[in-house]
Amino acid sequence: MSQATGLFDVKLTPQEEMIHPALACMTLDKQFHGDLEGASRGLMLSTSTAVNGSAGYVALEIVSGTLAGCNGCFALQHSGTMNRGSPSLSILVVPDSGTGQLTGLMGKMTIQIASDGKHTYEFDYTLPETK
Repeated sequence: MSQATGLFDVKLTPQEEMIHPALACMTLDKQFHGDLEGASRGLMLSTSTAVNGSAGYVALEIVSGTLAGCNGCFALQHSGTMNRGSPSLSILVVPDSGTGQLTGLMGKMTIQIASDGKHTYEFDYTLPETK
């Protein structure tokens, strides 16, 4: 297993009103810097609750860039919950989503948001050996 780390910038753009006031849909635009250099586009769907600190979101994004000297694209699937302020987040590479030199990529990503607003990632991944 290898690990990539770095910073990323993200822009969230709200979309039209959803089928319920508690639902929100946003587009994601990210720029990755560090061991993963590239950009992603995606969609996020979130919901809030009547309890402060409780919410949930799901998202899919397509990342295009360079990882460990390999070029290609792959998809990330997010599933996050906030249970009365206690966060839980899973970000996984969608199986068989890798293209180009990233074909066969598997892994999971964690993100941190610092108090100054900077976003960092750690990406634990495997790539098949090339012959």
